[in-house]
Amino acid sequence: MSSTTSWREKLHEVIFEADTPVGKWFDIALIFCILASVLVVMLDSVAPVRRAYGPLLYLAEWVFTILFTIEYILRLICVGRPLKYARSFFGVIDLLAIVPTYLSLVLPGSQYLLVIRMLRIIRVFRVLKLVQYLQEAAVLSRALRASRRKIFVFLYTVFIMVIIIGSLMYMIEGEKSGFTSIPRSIYWAVVTLTTVGYGDIAPQTPLGQTLATLVMVMGYGIIAVPTGIVTVEMERNAQYARLSTQSCRQCAAEGHDSDAIYCKYCGEKL
Repeated sequence: MSSTTSWREKLHEVIFEADTPVGKWFDIALIFCILASVLVVMLDSVAPVRRAYGPLLYLAEWVFTILFTIEYILRLICVGRPLKYARSFFGVIDLLAIVPTYLSLVLPGSQYLLVIRMLRIIRVFRVLKLVQYLQEAAVLSRALRASRRKIFVFLYTVFIMVIIIGSLMYMIEGEKSGFTSIPRSIYWAVVTLTTVGYGDIAPQTPLGQTLATLVMVMGYGIIAVPTGIVTVEMERNAQYARLSTQSCRQCAAEGHDSDAIYCKYCGEKL
């Protein structure tokens, strides 16, 4: 084993694994930095705090960004397939966690997108050995993927319904009741069907109110449909094997079965 390979493997163990004390403390420090950086961004959005501590917050934001940039580069270095990791969920999130600060140099205000760093806290499941949460997250992810076609058909049906309902309400009520156009009437249909009910537009005629009542009642039934679709798929996927916290040295993929010998994504031996 060459010294370069040994160095990369040790770095991978520290950054991607939580089975060693050093790896665990690295992840805990990372989580602390993420929380602190998000707090800095949130405080910077408060005008009185920004006026009093603006330069300090700006400096802290750049310090965290530089640290995360170094960490991102090290992650790419220590994996066997850096491009595969860069395209993975965590790889994309890690990149998005640093881009807004650099982007703010040309687009002021874009640094507030840094709150996306909170998604990196998902790593806490691995740090605290909460494998059961990883397993449940995997079940939910599979259920959402399995039900995406059904949900698409459902959303398409709802889309057609709100167009028809909005057009009918435009014909019934007209501009005198605030339904000045079909798009605005469709907006009312969406708000009513989803039971949000802003109240900025309301039907005034008996026929319009009758239609609105039907839409409201229909809304309660429609809300339950996607929930039922995902629930069924979750039940079908609930019997999958237990997951481990092992991370692949080549593609950095996680979520492997506890008895897995090879990575399910790239085939590399774990």
